[in-house]
Amino acid sequence: MPSTTTDALTPITVRRVDYGDARQARALVELLDSYAKDVAGGGVPLSAEVLRGLPEALRRRPQAFSVIAWAADAAAPHGEVPVGLVNCLEGFSTFVCRPLVNVHDVVVAFGWRGHRIAQRMLQSVEALARERGACKLTLEVLSGNRSALRAYEREGFAAYTLDPSMGQAQFLQKMLDGAGPVPPAVL
Repeated sequence: MPSTTTDALTPITVRRVDYGDARQARALVELLDSYAKDVAGGGVPLSAEVLRGLPEALRRRPQAFSVIAWAADAAAPHGEVPVGLVNCLEGFSTFVCRPLVNVHDVVVAFGWRGHRIAQRMLQSVEALARERGACKLTLEVLSGNRSALRAYEREGFAAYTLDPSMGQAQFLQKMLDGAGPVPPAVL
């Protein structure tokens, strides 16, 4: 699990995840599970099935990619610890006839928040999206997660509007049978 020791001078490296690499897969599910347990992630841990199967499920989807931020830590077995994660899924913009990339999950380990880890990961995601020919990045954020909203705005994200007279786009969901547990806040 990520180190709780933070230092503004600690070198941070952001790398694309190899879902087939056991260490990277473990870091991915540990970071995502820590987010799921947080109030911003619904406050419910991921199921054992998700923890076990997610890296392989993502590996099978060519439209999926993830990045992990690693902090140098001489005491860690590999000299670094995972401190942030972004999971992305490619979609398609019919209005532009080009791919888009949805930033599906953004996680920064508790002790590393406030160190611009999300900024570094989103810059890496933007570069990967441009390589894919994407026309834009999209994401959703809870209105009460003000620190995340500020971080996204600093990176150039803004509410989606076509015509101001029609208002801003809203993110909606409909759970389907077998979709798994729904966090209590969604019920």
